[in-house]
Amino acid sequence: MLKGQDVCSVAELKPGNMKCVFVGTTRILLSNVEGKVYATSDICSHALAYLSDGYLEGCVVECPLHGAQFDVTTGKALSPPADGDIETYEVTVADDRIFVASAQLAPAKI
Repeated sequence: MLKGQDVCSVAELKPGNMKCVFVGTTRILLSNVEGKVYATSDICSHALAYLSDGYLEGCVVECPLHGAQFDVTTGKALSPPADGDIETYEVTVADDRIFVASAQLAPAKI
């Protein structure tokens, strides 16, 4: 049995790219770093800004608002003005689909 919610196809997220998806009402940032997909919160820990509107360079996403940087593989804050790390979520890739799971995430209601 697959773990998590199906959020998009693998083809939608090429290496070096990122994409915002939703699990219920939670914004999730998917990042493809050298062919491996990572999932983190899409919201900067410093201010209400969407990281998916920022820039991904290697494994580092830069917030478009004030330039805070985070490692998308760990969620660790790398530079000010970040107030803390961002949440990370489990990713499973199966049958050309990307699934995101976490105990903190409520699945979308159908």
